[in-house]
Amino acid sequence: MSRLLIVDDDIEVLALLKKFFVQQGYQVVVATDGASLWAALEREVPDLIILDLMLPGDNGLTLCQRLRQQHATPVIMLTAMGELSDRVVGLEMGADDYLSKPFDARELLARVRAVLRRAGENRPASADVPRPLIKFADWQLDLTRRELRSPDQVMIPLSAGEFDLLLVFVEHPQRILTREQLLDLARGQAHDAFDRSIDVQVSRLRRKLEFDTKRPAMIRTVRNGGYLFTPSVTRQ
Repeated sequence: MSRLLIVDDDIEVLALLKKFFVQQGYQVVVATDGASLWAALEREVPDLIILDLMLPGDNGLTLCQRLRQQHATPVIMLTAMGELSDRVVGLEMGADDYLSKPFDARELLARVRAVLRRAGENRPASADVPRPLIKFADWQLDLTRRELRSPDQVMIPLSAGEFDLLLVFVEHPQRILTREQLLDLARGQAHDAFDRSIDVQVSRLRRKLEFDTKRPAMIRTVRNGGYLFTPSVTRQ
């Protein structure tokens, strides 16, 4: 199964692309800016990167140039600007292909398949790349072992769904996420429009993380909005 890293600051676009590519049989990781892109690469090098041009901080062209200096991973760039000059600069910076928005997801799929086919199988193994520890409010999430440790270093067992949901929260700290966005990012697959199972998993996470579940401090409910993960997050 090929692994894709999709980088776009639009969470809705990320969710839609993740859902689409997972349905096509790909493993998908998402990032919203340069910092989360490099963090994802520290965890595991993907088979291909889909990189939006317009990002906060370092833009896609700068990131693509840096990627080319450090990795051989193929890059497909996305942009809302269809100017030929942008396309040329993107390709000169090292992009393997370039697609202008708006686009049909099936066209992007065809380009992903073509780039992966051209890249062949001479890719360095990434299984041994260590995944970092994520820390928040004195808690520690080990992405390699899929373990959560409390501030006093007690291991807190998590189900697969709870781990995936917590990972979405720590990758999008201090940002309001709707229930649909949480479902899309955590599961990457089709779900019922009225699916409330995410509320159940949030409740379970709160019982494991919060000192007072009636007044949650880390995972707050935003009325008519969704949920907000309040702690600052650091990576080791």
